[in-house]
Amino acid sequence: MSKILLKNAKIVNENSIFESDVLLEGDFIARIDADISDAHAKVIDLEGNLLLPGIIDDQVHFREPGLTHKGTIATESRAAIAGGVTTFMEQPNTNPQTTTIEKLEEKFAIAAKDSSANYSFLFGGTNDNLEELKRLDKNACSGVKLFLGSSTGNMLVDDEKVLEQIFRNTEMVISAHCEDEGTIRANMAKYKEMYGDNIPIEMHPIIRSAEACYLSSSKAIALAKKTGARLHVFHVSTGIETDLFTNKIPLEEKKITAEVCIHHLWFSDEDYAKKGTLIKWNPAVKTKNDRDKLWKALMDDRIDVVATDHAPHTLEEKDNPYTSAPSGGPLVQHALLAMLQKEKEGMISLEKIVEKMCHNPSKLFDIDRRGFIREGYYADLVQVKQDSKNEVKKANIFYKCGWSPFEGVTFDSEVRRTFVNGLLAYENGTFSSEKNAKRLTFNR
Repeated sequence: MSKILLKNAKIVNENSIFESDVLLEGDFIARIDADISDAHAKVIDLEGNLLLPGIIDDQVHFREPGLTHKGTIATESRAAIAGGVTTFMEQPNTNPQTTTIEKLEEKFAIAAKDSSANYSFLFGGTNDNLEELKRLDKNACSGVKLFLGSSTGNMLVDDEKVLEQIFRNTEMVISAHCEDEGTIRANMAKYKEMYGDNIPIEMHPIIRSAEACYLSSSKAIALAKKTGARLHVFHVSTGIETDLFTNKIPLEEKKITAEVCIHHLWFSDEDYAKKGTLIKWNPAVKTKNDRDKLWKALMDDRIDVVATDHAPHTLEEKDNPYTSAPSGGPLVQHALLAMLQKEKEGMISLEKIVEKMCHNPSKLFDIDRRGFIREGYYADLVQVKQDSKNEVKKANIFYKCGWSPFEGVTFDSEVRRTFVNGLLAYENGTFSSEKNAKRLTFNR
């Protein structure tokens, strides 16, 4: 069994920062102590750099199968580990959609062969697959995904009777994309009449409005309360929605939880003038006031998780007129760096970043032995060097689509090494030829 001894680490874990050594044996963390020696271990001196648990990203679109010109499980998982993301949960709006157990297992087979990061998938609920969903074992995958507003690869669930049956008939976490379809369609018709297909990108948050988000998320929350379902609201994007969530009870006791994504914490509608459709997401990036309220809710624990909604498209696709330019963008390689930049700006602490990106996703989805630096846990670890200038440019972007909304940004930290189940999977721009990624298991 291979051993790696990490010396002189500055560990950030469970609301504490402390200096320690860490001994890895095989897939696991064997020992955490102030001064470890082991004659049989390969020694790596971290030189006082940060050592974080591997990031768990609960919402990515890696585009395989069927949309592989945008990205693949192989390419995007490599970009993920380059950004310190050691575990991902991928979404069902691929082609074919992940709406049967057979298609779910086909995705697991691809990941088992090609993924550099640990993996699970969300099973897509639709208007007509309730019986298949009932057959799904609660430990088979990370959860169920419902699109309550149409997005890439339209999987809109708009039959209210079916929706209630889904909420009543699964023990798994139901993750929901919440935007009111009727509101969006009415807004789109209005602006299309005014502008044709060349609607100014600045209209995007007006078409996919705060009202559309609130109507849908409040309705989903009411249904969860009515049925007792376990609901997780993906990518909250508005200030008004934050009041729908509570910080009065610990995460472990919450039946209704919330996620915010990197782009909604970083950008505002003022950035459309420069970035155009490169920052076209669903839900839309909204106002500075919305962004400020999202930060407040994140910091006071009404919002539980930070994720990416990584969703690559080619530049050629993005360069289309508003009505045909797809929504989404690549983020897994730069999400941790963006949050560390906000830490440097005084917006958030290192401990809070680790809580929202590592500990809480593990708790929320009942993931087995990941998301913490603990003896006996899987050795998913990220070494970060602070005060190291790191400009995002095409030459150092690992996404298959070859671009990033952060191009031209210089971060003040860099991911030096990423360990996946004890394997040194990424080191200073170079990937291991080996893979040691695993299918997630759950404690449900």
